[in-house]
Amino acid sequence: MSEKPGFVAVLRRALHPPAREAPFWVVQAMVVVIATAHLVVDLSTPNSTGVFPAGIPVALLVVPVAYAALRYGLAGSAATALWATLLWLPDLLLPHDEGHVGADSANLVLVDFVALFVGQRIEAERFAHRRAQQATTERLDAEARYRHLFETTSVPILVLDDQGTVRDANPALSAVFGPGLLDRPAPSLLSDGTPIEKLSGQVLGLPDGRDYRLSVVPLANSVGGSAAGGSAAGGSAQVIFEDVTEERSKRRRASLHAALLVRAEEEQRRRLARELHDEPLQLFLHLARRLESLAWAPGVPGPVAKDLDESRLQALDAATRLRDLARGLRSPALDQLGLAPALSSLLAETEEACAALATDLKVRGQAARLAGDVELGVFRIAEEAVRNAVRHAGAHCLEVALDFAPDSVALTVKDDGRGFEGDRAEQVGSGHFGLMGMAERASLLGGEFEVRSAPGAGTVVAARVPLGAGS
Repeated sequence: MSEKPGFVAVLRRALHPPAREAPFWVVQAMVVVIATAHLVVDLSTPNSTGVFPAGIPVALLVVPVAYAALRYGLAGSAATALWATLLWLPDLLLPHDEGHVGADSANLVLVDFVALFVGQRIEAERFAHRRAQQATTERLDAEARYRHLFETTSVPILVLDDQGTVRDANPALSAVFGPGLLDRPAPSLLSDGTPIEKLSGQVLGLPDGRDYRLSVVPLANSVGGSAAGGSAAGGSAQVIFEDVTEERSKRRRASLHAALLVRAEEEQRRRLARELHDEPLQLFLHLARRLESLAWAPGVPGPVAKDLDESRLQALDAATRLRDLARGLRSPALDQLGLAPALSSLLAETEEACAALATDLKVRGQAARLAGDVELGVFRIAEEAVRNAVRHAGAHCLEVALDFAPDSVALTVKDDGRGFEGDRAEQVGSGHFGLMGMAERASLLGGEFEVRSAPGAGTVVAARVPLGAGS
């Protein structure tokens, strides 16, 4: 706004006087009258007995020059000063210094200076005024466009002042909360009274039965005042309510579908484990006993008895494999004893299967039986993390910590394996779940999941699940 007009623009205006303006020619006529009167006086009056003191008529030129500057700016004052200088030349050319060349020339220079200085100042003020008017017009246009958008958009928008009080609300928001929103504290719009500024990015269910994600945008007071229809208090924040009902509905359906898949898979695992334990395993054990009785029966040749004994050992080995498979499908300790004993059993079996691996289980807090889904979910996360440490990390030391809190249970599995790059987390993982499966398990239970790893620094898998999850 403080920018001054350029020299070219000023020169262009100075060289184009307002010749079509009648008052401009009245001013020029006044200059002619002053110049003519001065010339007549100088011709008729001797230097020693002049009626007018030398230079006074020249000073009178300041009046028309100043008027031209005030009315027309530099274009008027420059043209008037130039016209006055030209009209004064005959007086300056009078012989015997009858025209008071010295005094008149000095006063003409002063008049020309006044014309240029005042004209330029007036021109600068007018330029600044035009710029201010243009800026005001643009601001008003922007405010009008914003106001139109504010009023017509289907997105609910709320404007708050510095005290968190509602200063404006568009019709879309009034349709959600009803009338009478102005001058209400923003927290009163929510059931729990939480300040809206602290809910930016969160999703809320509003009175119209739909879900909205809040976006809080800080505003300068002037902008806020404009957004609020020019309210005196201005606005410190604009709250936009983004309707995410369909998005959340799709996400809930996806989560429900995933939960149903996990539940169906666990039911299938339980059924297979029970069937393996009840039928094939018992058949192999029965077969082993029959082979043992046949091998020791009287009259059985030695080679045949030896073959029967080998067959008995093979049947027992098959029974052992079936038992391990059944336990892998569904840990009996988990159903019978709970989470902590199941993890202890898991680590013991892992250490037995991998002699180079040392394991340690730490249980903190008051261990207790949890909801079935919570125990199963945490156990599956631990099982997958242990499997990853054995199969992929090449770990030699494995630490499992189980923390029971009044409202949650936390699991931490830490190994000293080779680790991996953080951006490869989704590529690491074994078999059925992997890291994404573990994260999905925690998410379905309403919990949090985190993996921290670096090449050569091992891996830490951490999950926290609220005790209210599951069924």
